[in-house]
Amino acid sequence: MSGQPNTRLGDLFGMTGWSKGELARLVNRRAAAMGHPQLATDTSRVRRWIDVGEIPRDPVPRVMAALFTERLGRVVTIEDLGLVRRGRAGSAHTAGSVDNPDGVPWAPEKTAAFLTEFTGMDLMLNRRGLVGAGAALAAGSALSTAMHDWLHTDPVLAADRPREGDPLHAEPAGWDRYEAAPVGSQEIDELENSVEVFRAWDASRGGGLQRKAVVGQLNEVGGMLAYHHPAHLQRRLWGVAANLAVLAGWMSHDVGLEPTAQKYFLIAAHAAREGGDRPRASEALSRAARQKIHLGDPGEALDLMKLAGSGAGEGTLPRTRAMFRTIEAWAHASMGHGQAMRRTLGEAEELFVSDKGVGEHLSWMQMFDEADLYGMQALAYRTLAEHDPSAAPVAQAHAKRALALRNAERQRSQIFDHLSMASACFLGNDPEQADVYARLALQSIGETSSLRTWDRLRQMYRLTGQYAGHAQIDVLRGDIERVMPKAPGRNRGTGRVAGA
Repeated sequence: MSGQPNTRLGDLFGMTGWSKGELARLVNRRAAAMGHPQLATDTSRVRRWIDVGEIPRDPVPRVMAALFTERLGRVVTIEDLGLVRRGRAGSAHTAGSVDNPDGVPWAPEKTAAFLTEFTGMDLMLNRRGLVGAGAALAAGSALSTAMHDWLHTDPVLAADRPREGDPLHAEPAGWDRYEAAPVGSQEIDELENSVEVFRAWDASRGGGLQRKAVVGQLNEVGGMLAYHHPAHLQRRLWGVAANLAVLAGWMSHDVGLEPTAQKYFLIAAHAAREGGDRPRASEALSRAARQKIHLGDPGEALDLMKLAGSGAGEGTLPRTRAMFRTIEAWAHASMGHGQAMRRTLGEAEELFVSDKGVGEHLSWMQMFDEADLYGMQALAYRTLAEHDPSAAPVAQAHAKRALALRNAERQRSQIFDHLSMASACFLGNDPEQADVYARLALQSIGETSSLRTWDRLRQMYRLTGQYAGHAQIDVLRGDIERVMPKAPGRNRGTGRVAGA
C-alpha cells in the first residue's frame, strides 16, 4: 500500500460511470467465472484501491483489466490501472515479474503470455465493436530509458541466438483463447507465407480491413509459443510473432489506435529478442519512432531511434541502417534542423547503395526499396519546407523519382507520394502543379482503409489556405471538403500530425 491515491485507477474509474459498489460486484462476478468463487470484494476495498493505493492480489488486477477494457472500448492493461507492485528502492529490476506483469520490458517467460492476453482483449473489442481512442502514449525518452539495458545486455541478444532449455509456460491469458497445439516446419512455412500476404495487403489497401485477421493470427501464434519446440522451430515461431506484431502495430497506427499500436511494437521487439534477432527488435522500435513523428513528437522519436540504432548490433545490414537514417532525418526535418536532416539523408543514401541488394533478402525489409528511399527523402524535405521554403524544389524532385519507381500495387505509398508532391508545390508557390498531384491523390484515397492518408490530406489542405481566391485552388478546396471525413477521434498525444 503506497498511502497515496492511485490516480491512474481513479481517472479510469471516473470514465466508466460505475459506482464503487458496482465495480466490486462486477469484480466478484467475473472472478467467479474465471474459477475464483471465493473472492469477496466490497465497496470499502475498492475505495482503498483508489484512495490509498492499495494493490489487490491476483487475480483482481487481471479481472479489472478485462472489465475496464470492455467498459472503455480499448485495451486497458494492469499497468494502465496502476495495479502493479513496484520493487523497493535499490532492488533488482522487477519488470515482467508476477507483481509487475506489464512492466517495460517484461521478463522473457512473460512474452508469450502477454502477447496472448493483449491480442485476446483486442479481438474482444473488435467483436463487440468497441474500438475507440486510447490513453496518452508513453514518452519516447521513458520508453528508451526503460529498454536500454534490456536491449543491450540481455544474454539472448548478446549471443544472437535463441534461448534453449526450459520450455515457455504461457499462462491462459484471455478467457476466450484458441488452444493451439505444437507445430512443425510445414505449419510454420504456412504462417510465414501468411505474413507476406498480410504485408502486401497492408501496403496496397491500408490497415483497416485486415487488422483483425492479423491480430487473430498473432493470438494463435501466442498459443503455439506456450509449447516447447525444437530450437530451430521455436526461433522461427518467434520470428513469425515479431512480424505479425509489427503488422498489427502498423495497421493499428494506420487506423488511429495509437496506444494499441505502441504496445504491439513493444511486443514485436520482445518477440524478436526471444528469437535472438537484434536488427528485427530495433526495426520494431523504429516503427514506434515513426508513429511518434506522425503524432508530432520528433524529439521522442530521436530517442527511440538512438536506442534502435545502438541496440541493433554491428551485424545490421546497410539497408536496415539506411532505413533508420531516413526516419531520423524526418524527425530532424520536423524540428527544422535542416543541416542534420541533410547529413542524415546523405548517410542513408550511402548505406543503401553499399547494401547491393543484400537487405532485400530479409522479408521484413522488402518494403524498403529504392522507391521508399526517395519517398522518405521527399517527405523529409517537404516537412523541412515548412521551416525553410527553399527545400520545396528538392522535395518535388525526390517525390517525382519515388513515383517513377513505385510499384503500382503500393497504392497507399503512391497516395503519400502524391500528397508530398502536392504539398511541396504549395510550399514552393506552384499552385497549378499542386492541384494536379492533389487530384491524383483524391482519385484513390477513398479506396484505402488508412486514416493516415486522410491525416496527410488534411496537412496538404491546410497549405491551400494561402491561395484562397485562386479560382483553381478554391475548386480543389471545395472538392476536398466534400470528401473529407470528419476528424477521427484518435489520440494524437500533445502534438500535431506532421506526416505519415
